[in-house]
This record gives sequence, C-alpha cells and structure tokens, in this order.
Amino acid sequence: MSNTLRVGMFLICSSTLLAESEAERITAATQVLKEMTGEKDKGIPTDLFAKSYCAVVIPSMKRAGFIISGKYGRGFASCRKEGGGWTAPTAMSVEGGGVGLQVGGEGVDIVMLVMSEKGMKGILESKFTLGGDASVAAGPMGRDTEAQTDATMHADILSWSRSRGVFGGVALTGGTLHEDKDGNKEIYGQAEKSSEILTGNVKPTSVSEGFLDKLTEVGGSERKK
Repeated sequence: MSNTLRVGMFLICSSTLLAESEAERITAATQVLKEMTGEKDKGIPTDLFAKSYCAVVIPSMKRAGFIISGKYGRGFASCRKEGGGWTAPTAMSVEGGGVGLQVGGEGVDIVMLVMSEKGMKGILESKFTLGGDASVAAGPMGRDTEAQTDATMHADILSWSRSRGVFGGVALTGGTLHEDKDGNKEIYGQAEKSSEILTGNVKPTSVSEGFLDKLTEVGGSERKK
C-alpha cells in the first residue's frame, strides 16, 4: 500500500473514531443485519445464513474522496461456538476490495458470511486477504437458494452490499480484514485478540447483546449442515 493511500486510510479511520463509539457502531451493525436479512425477495438468503460458520458486518464502509480511492470500514465479526450459539463479537476493519462506492465518501453497508472451515480459519488470523487466503464471491439474493447450484455457492466467503437502499451481491476480492485492537479494547477493557474472541474464550458484554440476538434470530443457534 502506498504512503498516500495509508494517509488516506488513517484520516478516514480517525474521523470514524471521532464520530462513533464502539457501542454506536455495533448498534449500526445490528440495524444493517436486520435490514439486509429482512427483505423478503431480495435480502440475504436465510438458508445460507443458517449454514454459515461466521458473519462479518461492516456498517457504512467509506471511500476517501478527492485524490485517493482507498476504501476503509470498521465493523464486527462473530463465529458459531461449539455446542451452539455465537461468540462475542470482535471488532474488525476492512481495507480495499472490489466494491463500487459512490464518489464523495458515500457509505456502503457490507455483510459477509463465512461458508467453510477454511474461511473461518482465515477470519481467526490477525490479517486476512479476501480472495487470496480463501475464495470470496458475490452472494445471491432472495429468501431461498436451494435451486442455485453454480460455483458461487461453493465459495469460502459470500458477500453482499447496500448503498442508498440498493441491495446486491458484491465480490470483495483483494480486500483485507484486520483485527481492530482499539475497538476490542473499548468493548472489553483490554485489547483482546480476535482469535480468542472468535473461539469463545471471551465473554460478551452488554453492548453486544442486540447484535448477538439478531445473529441467533436470522442464523439460528446451531449451524445447519
């Protein structure tokens, strides 16, 4: 990544930090999850959510305007626990990726479903390249996908976006996911590692109750085979 792009990412991140607390961001992520799974004909398919290993929600991924075209977002990930339920959410950031964003800083909401053990292992890393460490594809739309059997359905990670109310699948190939130590420190009181959080070794706080309730509602407490 060039120095100019790094500066842009830092400025976006800094403005986001000033604008939102982690409690506000996780509330926004919960709302994104609710709205992007609530559309009857064009939402994220519920049967895919039921088969997922992990979910990542990035509310309002941003694009740096004017000179650079870097993309940056902050959100949360949670994985299924052994024995049922979802782990406490870990704060994560995403950079880059092939998502078309509106010029001038327009935000895009992103939801990713991890559909394989390979993808889950990638999410547990402190830095993970989408499309490099595991395959990523634009997710299909609609309430049910039983009739869909193309190669998209065999990707390690499926992703969807929403911008100005328009839903669609989006391939984030080339983007990178990072653990957000500052975000985790704000939520848990110390910079817990994503790997510890996503394997169920960290208890959730009251801040994340609504987010976990929504994950259970749309994805179930146990993963369907």
